[in-house]
Amino acid sequence: MTVDSRKKVQPEEDCEDVTKQFPPLLTSFLIEQSSTTGSEKMRLQVQIGTECVVVPCKPEDTVHTVALKSVEKLRRLRPKLPLADNYFEVRRTIGNSLLDPEDLVSDVLKDSDFIIVAATIEETEDAKEAKKQEEIDNARAELEKIDHRRRKVSFADSLAPMVLAPPTRLIILDGNSLLPADLVRCEKGECAIQLSMEAEDRIRKARTFLEKIASEHRAVYGVTTGFGTFSNVTIPPEKLKKLQLNLIRSHATGYGEPLAPNRARMLLALRINILAKGHSGISVPNIKKMIAAFNAFCVSYVPQQGTVGCSGDLCPLAHLALGLLGEGKMWSPTTGWQPADVVLKKNNLEPLELGPKEGLALINGTQMVTALGAYTLERANNIARQADVIAALSLDVLKGTTRAYDPDIHRIRPHRGQNLSALRLRALLHSEANPSQIAESHRNCRKVQDAYTLRCVPQVHGVVHDTIEFVREIITTEMNSATDNPLVFADREEIISGGNFHGEYPAKALDYLAIAVAELAQMSERRLERLVNKELSGLPTFLTPDGGLNSGFMTVQLCAASLVSENKVLCHPSSVDSIPTSCNQEDHVSMGGFAARKALTVVEHVEAVLAMELLAACQGIEFLKPLMSTAPLHKVYTLVRSVAPPLNEDRYMKPEIDAVIEMIRENRIWETVLPHLETLEAMEELDPDALRQFTKTPTGIVQDRSIIPISDDEDSHSE
Repeated sequence: MTVDSRKKVQPEEDCEDVTKQFPPLLTSFLIEQSSTTGSEKMRLQVQIGTECVVVPCKPEDTVHTVALKSVEKLRRLRPKLPLADNYFEVRRTIGNSLLDPEDLVSDVLKDSDFIIVAATIEETEDAKEAKKQEEIDNARAELEKIDHRRRKVSFADSLAPMVLAPPTRLIILDGNSLLPADLVRCEKGECAIQLSMEAEDRIRKARTFLEKIASEHRAVYGVTTGFGTFSNVTIPPEKLKKLQLNLIRSHATGYGEPLAPNRARMLLALRINILAKGHSGISVPNIKKMIAAFNAFCVSYVPQQGTVGCSGDLCPLAHLALGLLGEGKMWSPTTGWQPADVVLKKNNLEPLELGPKEGLALINGTQMVTALGAYTLERANNIARQADVIAALSLDVLKGTTRAYDPDIHRIRPHRGQNLSALRLRALLHSEANPSQIAESHRNCRKVQDAYTLRCVPQVHGVVHDTIEFVREIITTEMNSATDNPLVFADREEIISGGNFHGEYPAKALDYLAIAVAELAQMSERRLERLVNKELSGLPTFLTPDGGLNSGFMTVQLCAASLVSENKVLCHPSSVDSIPTSCNQEDHVSMGGFAARKALTVVEHVEAVLAMELLAACQGIEFLKPLMSTAPLHKVYTLVRSVAPPLNEDRYMKPEIDAVIEMIRENRIWETVLPHLETLEAMEELDPDALRQFTKTPTGIVQDRSIIPISDDEDSHSE
């Protein structure tokens, strides 16, 4: 019989899972008033494991009679169940009080009360072994299905030629409206790009003015002079084009592994968007060649290291430009990595031909920091939202209280992120509108409050949400800012040297982002520890049914702890450092390139830690069955089980961990619960009490503390 998680299940008072208190021999009864026979008859719904039967009873029946009838009927309906003729005790679920078998049902119970019968199961060792082997075989069968599923192609892992799906979106670049999400779509290969007509007019006007300046041999930095310390050197007219080509070649001195082609494509799209503002002096033919290369998915070899984030990301942007000139290496879907001139020719593309200032226009800006920052921001946003969902599932499995998420608590500390996180938790966890059988099973337990990693989720996750929005504003502004030097103002016919190339804004923001997002993993790893620790969860140690022979989730928590520790080092702000460059002309730099790279690494670690917590929470549910969580959280459990079967015995888990990490990166956990969240959040907007947990409800607090004895140990942990 399938248990509908949306139906209200009568609760237990004791915090411990009843399936653990009398393992595995528990019979639970829900006495309901019959709608057809009036008050003289009741019916009893008996649940044994995953099986349920209905047994009619009368108020004058004894508790003993009811228990025997239930066991006898279940044995008749399910003859393969090894049930004995007897039982050894009957308890009332609320309060866990022992019932006298000779008492009348009407004297000790009310309609709809929930009682437990601990019956004797005569299961042979052979039967136990056969059952265990069946579970193992089922798990292996699921794993075989998973291993043969198609995997998503990763550009970072496979750089050979490949067939790509055609783009499904068109982004019009105008220099003013590009969003971080747009860059991520470029990274995924979903988009082609096009220049807006207004942007093309601005570019053409600026180029016309710049060529006029060059023809008049005026002294303008980077146009008719050298660069940096050589800004006082005047370049003769016949060498102005050579000056720009030399600039690209000399600055392409990066180090380390290249950006994956899909990420280099983000860099190219963002540089085109900056040029579209019309203050850089690029020519229309050259920017159209760049757009053609983007749409053909031809990208340059761009080493990840070598920028100090001021004067812009000179080194990586020089590598980006070098390939477009037909030098160095490029990648395309039809060629893989090959010499740039070969890649351009095979894709029917023409190399750039640089005029005055165009080399400088291609490399002077913060696009490396900002492109990686936008990508990191979107992944951080996805993992932060899903962290709320995963925390909710862990709290339900750990039988925590939802009272800490009461809207009035958060209304009087009105940080936006905190209130948003609390609202999501209320919508995901037990309420009259969204019941959880797990929460019902410990109704009115003596637990007053939980550890901070459960109780303070809105306060900690909330500031992460707020930080992400703060960083989003800075990154979005930077994505649509002219960051060249000098800048061309055609309307006022001036070229002005400034400092918009300085990467301090995105560098500081991304350092802050890394610090904030790392807290999600700090919280997650501690909840993971609670899940695998029998003393804290009441679940089997390391979430394995046969500890000792099996190690279960022992080293899953160990791995999570190592990633959290690495994040602590990576969260040291790179933007607090500065080493002067260019003969002390550039005497303060942002170190934004490293800020962006390590922020992305932190986010990747957080994704992994939360995936491990999610796997552990789903494993915990196996020991609480047949109880189920709320409908949205049960959908999350089902989604995880599509790639990771229950852990019945030790096996190689890395492929399953990787599959759940990929699931998180694809935002599937969030997409699974989003329809439920929207519905329940709208419900609370109409009725502020719809998701509120009052006293004497599941996971609530009993107001009259005088009737509950509190041990010294409990009192000492009440802070």
